Amino acid sequence: MAKLKIKKGDTVYVNAGEDRGKTGRVLKILIEKERILVEGINMVSKSTKPNANNPQGGFQKKEAPIHISNLNLLDPKSGKPTRVGFLKEGKGKQSVRYSKKSGEVIK
Repeated sequence: MAKLKIKKGDTVYVNAGEDRGKTGRVLKILIEKERILVEGINMVSKSTKPNANNPQGGFQKKEAPIHISNLNLLDPKSGKPTRVGFLKEGKGKQSVRYSKKSGEVIK
């Protein structure tokens, strides 16, 4: 499997699907399924039975995973969606991510 270009905590842009054009922060990455859980994106209604936490039961809104191909990382400089590349940098030739749009290194 190829190296993932998006990490937990990154801000991403949705470029396909119902939530197209929205941005959100990455909460979790499901590597095997190539899907990502993004805050406030791809919300679904899940029915719950009454329990100790929720004595009333009913419907809860929660995020569902979205495929990695439908997301782009936001450029740290311009705030627009960008593709990501890797550079070898430093003495030990550490691999770092960079924005292909601005050339800026992504922390």
